[in-house]
Amino acid sequence: LSPGAKMGCFTFIKVMMILFNLAIFLSGGTLLGVGIWVKVDGESFVDIFGALSSSVLQVVNVSYVLIVIGAILLVIGFLGCYGAQKESKCLLMMFFSVVLIIFIAEVAVAVVALVYTGLAETLLSALVTPVLKDKYGKDKTLTHIWNTTMTKVHCCGLNNYTDFNDSFWYNEHNTYPEPCFGASPPLARPHLCGCLVQGCFDQILEEIRTNAGVAGGVAAGIGALEIAAMAVSMYLYCRLDEK
Repeated sequence: LSPGAKMGCFTFIKVMMILFNLAIFLSGGTLLGVGIWVKVDGESFVDIFGALSSSVLQVVNVSYVLIVIGAILLVIGFLGCYGAQKESKCLLMMFFSVVLIIFIAEVAVAVVALVYTGLAETLLSALVTPVLKDKYGKDKTLTHIWNTTMTKVHCCGLNNYTDFNDSFWYNEHNTYPEPCFGASPPLARPHLCGCLVQGCFDQILEEIRTNAGVAGGVAAGIGALEIAAMAVSMYLYCRLDEK
């Protein structure tokens, strides 16, 4: 290509890099805002997005996840956008490094999730059950989330109603949560026939598996964008030596 064509190609890719990372920056700001909203008013989040959101909120603290992801996207968007606009090799290399680290971490998590599915489910149960015992009835948002899921899915606790044994709720009220009784009236110590034996764990996993295809497609798309972003940043980085 002629020098003019090369310069035109460089300028076009530079502008695309700026616009792409500007979109990332704005997306990061949006996720950060949503994360703060979920942290402040998680009940409204559940009411708007329904039972699936409540199941997801039981597994992970969505507010912190969104805040962290939003902050990371803000940093990436700034490095890519400002680095391309200023034609800074240092910022472009930082952008490449951050995206590469995130890409490697995503691949590692995906491999672990696929290869050690049983272990992941065991760890999930071990992490969520103590939170349920300690926070249900104490944390208003978490209590609302669990009540929503247990009522709609007709389940009790993560594994079953015994998750509430020696819990904050049981010690305070000397009974199990009302959603655990279905249509039956609350009892101080319900027998198996009076309390829902089925836990919510299987339903949560089923919802996750049902949406795994969509999540996998989104993850693959994000991975492709990350590879493209790294390739473009390296192209700009190398072309700066020729200017």
